[in-house]
Amino acid sequence: MLECVPNFSEGQDQVVVRAIADAIAQTPGVLLLGWESDGDHNRSVITFAGPADAVIEGAVRGAGKAAELIDLAAHQGVHPRVGAADVIPFVPLDGSTMQDAVAAAHRAGGEIWRRWGVPVYFYEHAARSPHRRRLEKVRKREFDGAPPDIGNLAGHPTAGASMVGARGFLIAYNVQLATRDAAVAQAIARKIRESSGGFPHVKALGLYLASRDCAQVSMNLTNFAETPLEGVYDAICVAAQEHKTEAASSQIIGFIPRRAYEMASEFFRRAENFAESRILEYRIAELLR
Repeated sequence: MLECVPNFSEGQDQVVVRAIADAIAQTPGVLLLGWESDGDHNRSVITFAGPADAVIEGAVRGAGKAAELIDLAAHQGVHPRVGAADVIPFVPLDGSTMQDAVAAAHRAGGEIWRRWGVPVYFYEHAARSPHRRRLEKVRKREFDGAPPDIGNLAGHPTAGASMVGARGFLIAYNVQLATRDAAVAQAIARKIRESSGGFPHVKALGLYLASRDCAQVSMNLTNFAETPLEGVYDAICVAAQEHKTEAASSQIIGFIPRRAYEMASEFFRRAENFAESRILEYRIAELLR
């Protein structure tokens, strides 16, 4: 089995999000695990799993529905994005390998261009050039200045481009602060993220959330086994105190692997939306019963 966790650039219009989720769920062989939307980020994350052929087809159908319904030129949200189906990562589950995920990413990318005319950039393990391994190096307004890996134009007129990749488990975890000042969240993000000399395998942004009227530290934890998760949270709390504020709440986006939960259960249970159904293996078993 493979897992796919595409991020779509729509988190406010639930009719659109439901249509994309349905396009994926109606693919034979796909097991739709769940999805969630964030209006401030204006972004939705949909998680599904299944045999490689089914997951590839589900990803391509989801990208096509997103290209049909989302006009990126009219998009507003605090999260960086370059496409309607912005990021499409494939993740190996038990019984599959990273090479299986890479092959799936390459097949899906080819189909997304062939069927929908959306150019594709491959990243992480699926990257075809070393400078494209890191997503943030490519996913910016003008891409990375080089042609896409698949397709002959930089972006579709309304759907932009898709970043298609293969990677290990990524945990998305956000911390809301008891302040409205996005500059504080940005300073904390700089302190904890790897690229600024912080914790290994931590990517972080500082944002303002209008719906909550507070600042947020938004994190991607790309290798939970080598990142001290409690240490990251403690560092956020200490930095917040230095800025005369505090960590008010936290949340998980998507699913977490069981091993991550077993290694740092307190970290995950602290999240306001934690439930055991967010543990990936438990959710798959629940749906297969």
